[in-house]
Amino acid sequence: MEFLIITGMSGAGKTRAADALEDLNYYCVDNMPVALMPRFAELCVATRGRYEKVALVTDVREKESFDELLPTLEAISAMDFTCRILYMDADVPTLIRRYKESRRPHPLSASGVSIEQAVKKEESLLAPIRDRADFIIDSSHLTLGQLQSQIFALFAPEGQKRGISVTVMSFGYKYGLPMEADLVFDVRFLPNPFYVDELREQSGLDRSVAEFVFSFAQSRSFLEQIEKMFDFLLPYYIEEGKVSLTIGIGCTGGRHRSVAIAAALNDYFVAHGIGSVNINRDIDRH
Repeated sequence: MEFLIITGMSGAGKTRAADALEDLNYYCVDNMPVALMPRFAELCVATRGRYEKVALVTDVREKESFDELLPTLEAISAMDFTCRILYMDADVPTLIRRYKESRRPHPLSASGVSIEQAVKKEESLLAPIRDRADFIIDSSHLTLGQLQSQIFALFAPEGQKRGISVTVMSFGYKYGLPMEADLVFDVRFLPNPFYVDELREQSGLDRSVAEFVFSFAQSRSFLEQIEKMFDFLLPYYIEEGKVSLTIGIGCTGGRHRSVAIAAALNDYFVAHGIGSVNINRDIDRH
């Protein structure tokens, strides 16, 4: 079992780091008191393998916690756990700016104590923990996506690549835009199977409707162009830290053209190893 202790400077991104670790299947607990860590480790053992990777975000700003953390880690390590420390850091000007922007008081601030003084005091108190840390991430100049990339590089299983979860959703404009869509494409410019009597009661999932839609050059060209666009976009979305993307494909009623195009785009993603699901929001509405 692996225990990862996330600690470091207040405002340096401990909670953000925990969020990224959750995407790597860590069981994360925020604000875990140091005194409770050994008992929590025992409870994890009792689950018999249910929690193999655990990340604990701990606040060691109280003087007693500073003294307790390192002996507590030694005690957990003695229980045959892999126990490591991720220390989140940032430079003093960045931490001051973040606290001014958040309009929250620094945990060590007090009457007559400036933010800068509080930050420097915490930096001094945490120095022994920083020296003991197995990993140090300085978030001073990192975007959220860059932080996620560093977390992934440090803690992802060997051979695992960062990915993105895609949902391709067909819909009908007459029923409104899907609120969850990140990108929306209008395919009402394509010839409409609705006006073909034998196709009207079928849907874009039926072979005859799909063949009709893709019998037109503009349909094939549109699909080709949108595939090229996502070949370009998805790596940059992943690099920026986006973990999910919903693509809306809309036609008038959401039953024929959008369904056929969405199904074909979803098949393209799946064939290229991208985790993708196809949802047809309005296919059963008349």
